[in-house]
Amino acid sequence: MHRPSCPPIGERLSDTGRHWLAGLLRHAAAASAFTTPTVNGYKRFRPNSLAPDRIVWGQDNKGAMVRAIGGADDPDTRLENRSGEPAANPYLYLASQVISGLDGLEAKHDPGPATHDPYAAEAELLPRSLMAALEALQGDDVFAEALGRDVVDWFLTIKRAEVDRYLAHVSDWEQREYFGLF
Repeated sequence: MHRPSCPPIGERLSDTGRHWLAGLLRHAAAASAFTTPTVNGYKRFRPNSLAPDRIVWGQDNKGAMVRAIGGADDPDTRLENRSGEPAANPYLYLASQVISGLDGLEAKHDPGPATHDPYAAEAELLPRSLMAALEALQGDDVFAEALGRDVVDWFLTIKRAEVDRYLAHVSDWEQREYFGLF
């Protein structure tokens, strides 16, 4: 007996699910400040690492930033944002996802098609550093409106001070790399 192939999961997502997904993608760079709040967290955003490196989604694809999981007639079909790290504050992480998703719902954004090769997709890269994520957060008015400019500025001040401490530290790698040269 021939069974027709089921449509891609993106076509099985409800309009609500698609718009929510689009919001996650649209605000991913700014949300990274909350989902990946440490300097070290950005070192894993590299191609072919089973961690995301681009702002894309895919059907049950562990290399995509957002992984859509589920099957035909599966009431547990869901979205999994894979950009976060364990050091993230769970409240800020979840808040960033709700803020992003709600903006996608309100504006009825479209996530576009799923990717099958997330590391080769022509898509915006996730921030390569905490500094870049903080810049994205600074420029994202949706977070400023949802959390309040004072809260965002407070968070940016704290995280920029952390970055400054990181940049002031001379690491073992720097000593090994440059000591013999100069």
